Amino acid sequence: MQQDQGTVVLGSDEPDRVPAELRRLARRLGYRLQWSAETSRIPLADQVREWNADALLLPSTEHVDVLTLHAVMMVADVETVEPRLSFARWAIHPEVRSR
Repeated sequence: MQQDQGTVVLGSDEPDRVPAELRRLARRLGYRLQWSAETSRIPLADQVREWNADALLLPSTEHVDVLTLHAVMMVADVETVEPRLSFARWAIHPEVRSR
C-alpha cells in the first residue's frame, strides 16, 4: 500500500470548499491534504516548511506570484491542476560542474 505524503493546498480552511480537481490530483499523486488558511499572515513557503510538506497543490500558477512560487520551490514540489504542471523543488546541494 502506498504511504501518503504531506501536501499543502492553498486557499481554504474548509475541506468541502476545495475544488474536486485538487482532490482528484492529490489522490492520483498519493498525497494527503492539509489546508492553508487564506487569512494567514505567515508566508506560504513558511507554512509549507512548517508542515514538512512534500508538495503544494494549486488550482493554477495564477494563485501565487513568481517570488512566492520560487520560495515554495526551495522547500517543496509544486503541482498545478490547470494547466497540469509539475515544478520540482530546487536541489538542496546543486552539483558543481568542473571546468
